[in-house]
Amino acid sequence: MRPDVIFAAGDLSDPHGTHQLCEQAGITALKQYLGAGNPEPEFWLYRGAWQEWPPEQVDMAVPLSPTEVKHKRFAIFRHQSQKDRAMFPGPYDSREFWQRAEERNKATAVSYDALGLPEYHAIEAFVRYPCPRSAHTESQLTRLEP
Repeated sequence: MRPDVIFAAGDLSDPHGTHQLCEQAGITALKQYLGAGNPEPEFWLYRGAWQEWPPEQVDMAVPLSPTEVKHKRFAIFRHQSQKDRAMFPGPYDSREFWQRAEERNKATAVSYDALGLPEYHAIEAFVRYPCPRSAHTESQLTRLEP
């Protein structure tokens, strides 16, 4: 397999740590892949339902139509762990996972509109890896390295 583009969760705020572990596994695999002399694919990180990238960090903002938002909802439903209430929702949020994701995408679109950019129904935001990270984030990732 020689991927041109890879998308991975870049959500270090994921309460149960699955996204953090998956991101680290993806980065480790990418380093091994590149170490074997393979061409570098684009590596894009997205956030989960708990938070979004700040607009100034976003490298790619993908507008979503109402139909595409519905398709994303159905894709979320295909994951058993995402069908109902989030497993680790925190004490103040009883929304189901898909509701969190949709509201986050719609809020991202509102923030872009407030900046004077075109108005969209929703936006999915991505940052390109490697991305600038705070010292705190780097220390979290360093602890996960094998």
